[in-house]
Amino acid sequence: MNLFLQFQDVVVQALHDVAALGKIPAGFDTSKITSEPPRDFTHGDISTNAAMVLAKPAGMAPRALAELLLPLLKAHADVVDASIAGPGFINLKLADAVWPRFIQSALDQGDKFGSATLKRPVKVNVEYVSANPTGPLHVGHCRGAVFGDALASLLDFAGYDVTKEYYINDAGAQVDVLAQSAFLRYREALGQDIGEIPSGLYPGDYLKPVGQALAQEFGDKLLGTNDWLPIVRDKAIAMMMDMIRADLAALNIKQEIFFSEKSLQTSGAVESALATLEKAGQVYVGKLPPPKGETPVDWEDRDQTLFRSTAFGDDTDRALKKSDGSFTYFASDVAYSQNKIARGFDQLIYVLGADHGGYVKRLQAVASAFAGPGKVLVDAKLCQLVKLLRNGEPVKMSKRAGEFVTLREVVDEVGQDVVRFMMLYRKNEAPLDFDFAKVTEQSKDNPVFYVQYAHARICSVLRNAPAGMNAEIDFSLLTDDAEKAIIRKIVEFPRVIEASAQAHEPHRISFYLYDLASEFHSLWNKGKELPQLRFILQNQDNVTLTRLAFLRVIRYCLANGLGVLGVRPVEEM
Repeated sequence: MNLFLQFQDVVVQALHDVAALGKIPAGFDTSKITSEPPRDFTHGDISTNAAMVLAKPAGMAPRALAELLLPLLKAHADVVDASIAGPGFINLKLADAVWPRFIQSALDQGDKFGSATLKRPVKVNVEYVSANPTGPLHVGHCRGAVFGDALASLLDFAGYDVTKEYYINDAGAQVDVLAQSAFLRYREALGQDIGEIPSGLYPGDYLKPVGQALAQEFGDKLLGTNDWLPIVRDKAIAMMMDMIRADLAALNIKQEIFFSEKSLQTSGAVESALATLEKAGQVYVGKLPPPKGETPVDWEDRDQTLFRSTAFGDDTDRALKKSDGSFTYFASDVAYSQNKIARGFDQLIYVLGADHGGYVKRLQAVASAFAGPGKVLVDAKLCQLVKLLRNGEPVKMSKRAGEFVTLREVVDEVGQDVVRFMMLYRKNEAPLDFDFAKVTEQSKDNPVFYVQYAHARICSVLRNAPAGMNAEIDFSLLTDDAEKAIIRKIVEFPRVIEASAQAHEPHRISFYLYDLASEFHSLWNKGKELPQLRFILQNQDNVTLTRLAFLRVIRYCLANGLGVLGVRPVEEM
């Protein structure tokens, strides 16, 4: 139940009524009309830009169009006043009866409050993490993992048909390096002195179990053969993916599909995808200009097989084959994109590291080439780096990983709830400082504690509620300013869910939850000073039952929002 959308429909109907009277042209576009809370609630309860959006198509000034709408809006049973503000905004003041009705509806919906069902099913593929299977996940992967998982959960809660996917990069040169590194550990497990790990190989101790597993399975048989590379590579990739799945499980992340890049190449999918583009005239042989800035040492001034990516908005055309005739990494991306489109997805969301900004336009270009421009939405969300601190000082690298701090080390120290909430308490494009000392403080300055504490406080009151009260719930009894402030925040929840899902921005949920928790804690503290505002009152069953029901609605809001973020709504702290 999105109150703002309901009254947006009221405004749109008023526009149609004005058009039916011949005062404005019919057939207007209402897609840009918004209905939202005003910045200052003294101006009203809902503000709409309808008159400003449709003034030009209507051929009149925004305020003049607004004047035509006012009497129709004031005539609605739930509107007690309508006024014009600024250049043409319309502010609506709602009847007092609207709020109790809404809160009752929220109570009835319970753990479904805020969720939605779309008029038309929208299939969305959210691909996230997709780290090379060459070692444990590090803290940089952590942010993208949490963001992608929360975004998928948010979209699901908002009514989308969501698939959570991991793309395994198991066909590039990096997995051959992994195999060579694992082979060293295999020799070590057989008792050989391998000395210092050579530069260019993976030095972390996490490969020791791979070497031990190989030694146990094959003994010393791999030492006397030149065919060890594919055997070791497959074993190492399988064990690294087991490690990655366990790391993700520590963050309560379980993706539904693990898609192999290698499968695209062995199945002929890459050749098929390129043939499709070539048939459409989107593949040609030519030369690329040198990259802007410093030219890479491996850049070649030669004819190449190219995808006409610039025809679909990219900055440059993209190479599909290397000088030795093998496919580029991008060629696999092309086949993977075709595969996703063939599976019927309406939206493709890629969660990438901050250093992958150059991938955005090429991924959008490929989707346009296969599906047609604008047919499939491609949104690449870039996650900035995370800086780990302890009391303001940088955290040292992991001994086990050798070169970085692992995701598991962070989760083991502070817990998955703290990690997930704090990774979502900044927009994905903004740098994030993660200070181990601050994120475990029990204070208002620690947002995850502040939100969970609000939920725990509510649960404590409900546990201690007296039994046997005989009265009806009447939300019109909630008349204090602090109670009204919470009601307004609750009313916003479905709108925040919808807007966050449309913008692909789950951080909005964490901001909302902090604001709601702040309003609740204010009411709690006010009740300490004013006994009549306490939740349980002797010999006032109707007020007590109403306030307890109100607490349940607040709890649903907090729990449902935390559920979207993948954070537990704890009952005791």
